[in-house]
Amino acid sequence: MGPLLLVLLLALILFGAGFALKILWWVAVVVLVLWLLGFVMRGTHSSGRRHRWYRW
Repeated sequence: MGPLLLVLLLALILFGAGFALKILWWVAVVVLVLWLLGFVMRGTHSSGRRHRWYRW
């Protein structure tokens, strides 16, 4: 009974880690797309120089 519970616990942990990593990949893709859109659609200052749309 003990080894069966350990195997089930290991499977649950690995499934949870795989799901979390997949979510993190999607978050990274969304952030990359937003960064690229901000890079392409940045505005201009009154002096005519282009600036970043974000403050970091």
